[in-house]
Amino acid sequence: MRRSELLMPAGNLRKLKMAILYGADAVYLGTPDMSLRTKSQFSLEEVIEGVEFCHAHGKRAYLTLNLFSHNKDIPKLDEYIQTIRRVKPDGLIIADPGVFTYVKKHAPEIPLHISTQANVCSWLSVDFWKDQGAALVVLAREVSYPELAEIREHCPDVKLEAFVHGAMCMTYSGRCLLSNFMAERGANQGNCANSCRWNYGVRMRLKDGTVEDLNITPENADMFEFLLEEGCRPGELMPIEEDGRGSYIMNSRDLCIMPKLDDYLKIGVDCLKVEGRGKSEYYCAIVARAYRMAIDAYYEDPENWDPKPYMEELETVGNRGYTLAFHDGRLTNYAHGYEHTAAIAQWEYAGVVVGVEDDAFLVEVKNKLEPGDVLEFVSPIARETVLLRMYEFEEAKTGAMKDVIHGSTKTVMRVPFALFDHEDTDWLRAQFPEYTVMRKERALTDEQWARIKLDKVVQGIEASGTDRPKAYERSRDKLVDAIGEGGEERRHKTNRVGVEGCCGRGCNGCLMFWQDPQYEKARGELLKRKQGAQLSRAEAKALKLPAAE
Repeated sequence: MRRSELLMPAGNLRKLKMAILYGADAVYLGTPDMSLRTKSQFSLEEVIEGVEFCHAHGKRAYLTLNLFSHNKDIPKLDEYIQTIRRVKPDGLIIADPGVFTYVKKHAPEIPLHISTQANVCSWLSVDFWKDQGAALVVLAREVSYPELAEIREHCPDVKLEAFVHGAMCMTYSGRCLLSNFMAERGANQGNCANSCRWNYGVRMRLKDGTVEDLNITPENADMFEFLLEEGCRPGELMPIEEDGRGSYIMNSRDLCIMPKLDDYLKIGVDCLKVEGRGKSEYYCAIVARAYRMAIDAYYEDPENWDPKPYMEELETVGNRGYTLAFHDGRLTNYAHGYEHTAAIAQWEYAGVVVGVEDDAFLVEVKNKLEPGDVLEFVSPIARETVLLRMYEFEEAKTGAMKDVIHGSTKTVMRVPFALFDHEDTDWLRAQFPEYTVMRKERALTDEQWARIKLDKVVQGIEASGTDRPKAYERSRDKLVDAIGEGGEERRHKTNRVGVEGCCGRGCNGCLMFWQDPQYEKARGELLKRKQGAQLSRAEAKALKLPAAE
């Protein structure tokens, strides 16, 4: 069996290290000028350090040179090639045939990979690039799984790479010119303004040249119908719906192949690629961890492989809702999010371990921490996470105790090992080293909770292949209603602190649970578990807790 490689993005040196520590077999990176990522934060010195870090950990590093060259870029090539020969990467990702030929001639020892920008969609194109000397070909996102399987069958002697996770372009693999037109930012030069995700509204121009809002109300909504007519299909009128808040008519959900990942592993796709050099370090860590666990679990027991626990992990990362995109061929209506464009999740980045002392973690805070927050330490080594509920926070620099810490201050707090009731100190040091990330529950508005519910319905429809139009419409309508209400009040999924509203599931901030005699059996059960763990609803019901009835 061809074992698939997990390839993660690296937008800066710390993201690179996190991706490697959390399970990536390889990373791809580049400097801003030649790599189609103008916001890349790598200096040349950091590129060298990053490649050396990968090699020291037995991993691979691929550099990006996937621009489509203009005349002004050609003088830079010689200096670039001479520099990367010193770096000794494991591959160079290229899209432009002229650049490919140039590198092949001037640096023949570097394996050449064909970028997704080359839009390879058939085994004929893969064969072409193999004959030119390519070691690996990245297939376009538009390649369906049946096409991918056919390409694998026809091209057994060249490595294939396919995207499995990340943002989707509403047009064709990054070739969009909308950003250039709207914001003078070149999408194909790595500087996309994401114009497709903007909120577009309908306006009307009067005969005198003035422009007015078209205010659609319940009283006049039946007077209007908005239709699109495409030039090559005269007479075919396509309805477009808009309400008072506008429309996200080009907003794609994010690609996530996890529900079908076993298909890719089964046919031996050599490299599974995650998009996101501009994403956060938390994204790099958690997505790498989820796919690492999923891939390893498949190879251990392919017959009983189940994507659900790994999907739950991916749902802790901000996303626009997940879609299988072109996996089954053409996109379905579910691949786009017309009502809401933001990336959200029920969890958020709480902090990162920046040092491990003899008796404490040093944690750089990333988002606001308040009394009652449960921090989940997510190990880059072990599958098991550790939960810790905190009510006050110690500043590492001053020793001062704070009720609240704001993430924007870059405060480093000290988390003594003594706060962990059930974990061995040596085990904590070994399993949660520097660069360990932490997450916590995020309080969301009713609108955001409704969006997450709709996203789950869409995931289920696509993964099962069973259309459920009524379930989709119900969830969509609830989201639209929540958007219309516009409430800003936020709530957590689970209880925080206090004595009211105990759910009977044993949150260690619920005073009622920990003091009331009726929860005695449940308390005894929870004391056997790691700190911060909760009873499931089924367990609470089995223990005959009042709130579970």
